[in-house]
Amino acid sequence: MQNGTLLAAVDLGSNSFRLEIGRFDHGQINRTEYLKETVRQGNGLDSDRNLTPDAMQRGWDCLARFGERLAGFKKHQVRAVATQTLREARNRDEFLLRAHKILGFPIDVVSGREEARLIYQGVAHMLPQSDERRLVVDIGGRSTEMIVGRGLEARTMESYRVGSVAWSMKYFPDGQFSARAFDMAEIAAKAVLEEAVNVYRAEAWDVAYGSSGTIGAVSDVLTAAGWPPGLVTREGLDWLLDRLVKAQSADRLKIEGMKDDRRPVIGGGVSVLRAVFGLLGIERMEAAQGALRHGVLYDLLEREQERTDLRSISVKRLVAKFDADAIQAQRVDRVAKHLFRMAGAGLPAAESERLQRKLEWAAQLHEIGSQISHSDYHKHGAYILDNADAPGFALPELHRLSLLVLGHRGKLRKLDVDFEDRPFIAQLLCLRLAVILCHARRDPDLKGLQLEAGAEPGRFFVLNCRPGWAEAFPQSAHLLREEVLAWQKTPWTLIVSGL
Repeated sequence: MQNGTLLAAVDLGSNSFRLEIGRFDHGQINRTEYLKETVRQGNGLDSDRNLTPDAMQRGWDCLARFGERLAGFKKHQVRAVATQTLREARNRDEFLLRAHKILGFPIDVVSGREEARLIYQGVAHMLPQSDERRLVVDIGGRSTEMIVGRGLEARTMESYRVGSVAWSMKYFPDGQFSARAFDMAEIAAKAVLEEAVNVYRAEAWDVAYGSSGTIGAVSDVLTAAGWPPGLVTREGLDWLLDRLVKAQSADRLKIEGMKDDRRPVIGGGVSVLRAVFGLLGIERMEAAQGALRHGVLYDLLEREQERTDLRSISVKRLVAKFDADAIQAQRVDRVAKHLFRMAGAGLPAAESERLQRKLEWAAQLHEIGSQISHSDYHKHGAYILDNADAPGFALPELHRLSLLVLGHRGKLRKLDVDFEDRPFIAQLLCLRLAVILCHARRDPDLKGLQLEAGAEPGRFFVLNCRPGWAEAFPQSAHLLREEVLAWQKTPWTLIVSGL
């Protein structure tokens, strides 16, 4: 990453959408621009957990404005992540399909634990280097993340389905405040968060930090009222609760330091924060400057380098956990990438490298289901990836890997994939061919094998074999003939010459 490079993070939160643009400078990212819009998608989920048309339109309108600002940015300079509301929404694909086009960049729906990891990265990078054990809490619109870590390493992460928007809608309808409503909301939040008590007990951390909207808003109010700057205390929360109850409603609340867009969700936010303080025995919490979007920016830096890309580490851990044959995986990996480089010779270097890295992960993971089933290991491997907590990965990335693992053998028509996606089809074909060529679990003879992709809009690949290769390797030749038949049932054609 060159000094001066601009990077951008888009955070599609349940309450607000945010755009953070920063400039890379000797390992640090310095803000150049920050945009925030209160979209409040979190209250746009209906009883069937579908986003309403209005909620989707609010999101699209905001992303259109963000997209205009990001015009000219390249793909590797931008990452957009979505959190709990889109994790829950049954019709999220409908929203994301249009959102992707409007923004101009892919949008990753991240798991709760991955969101927690990114939040910690954002907070830790904005704090001075220290060996202190840190508790980080982020109360969002529909989820609350808790993390314990040291330095830049998040060690324990969890996400709980309780947040300021959800709790405000449920316990403070129409923005009405009462002591009884606050009691009920706090008890309900404690019921959801109770399992965090043992994991995040006071003995496990030295300093508590609060990230993002709710805690930042409470800190601003307390500071304006004369409490120590950037600090939330138990006494301060008691004072704020008293002010909210006396106001009786969000509309009548007159309190210095609170922004208008925070009033409708302050009741739920304060209830959840008080529950966190009570359960974990917190007396004081420092308001952190870093947040999810900052973690996303620093994660972009790590993704630029193979050695520090957390996704590569997660893949290695999965391979080890499920005791896959690492030597065979490396063999398939080498052959698949060799074929891909031939078939994708016209791709830009950066794009080719990115696709090869993901093909490598698929090759390393293609047998992780073998400990469950010998005959259907590809199906079990795909299931594992679709349901795994793999730090560094967004849910769509894991699903794409699961499709490669599912499709590396057997019938192709079982795959629910877009056959217009040429890069994915090239990855899939190269992985399948590599598995065939390595079927004997030894290094194959690749001399004279050439794979070519038909120029667009052609949908075909040609694998050329040297004279005598089929006679020397009759089983491989047989499997290639079967592969030709498999692709005939798709919009694509595989031609193998020399058989």
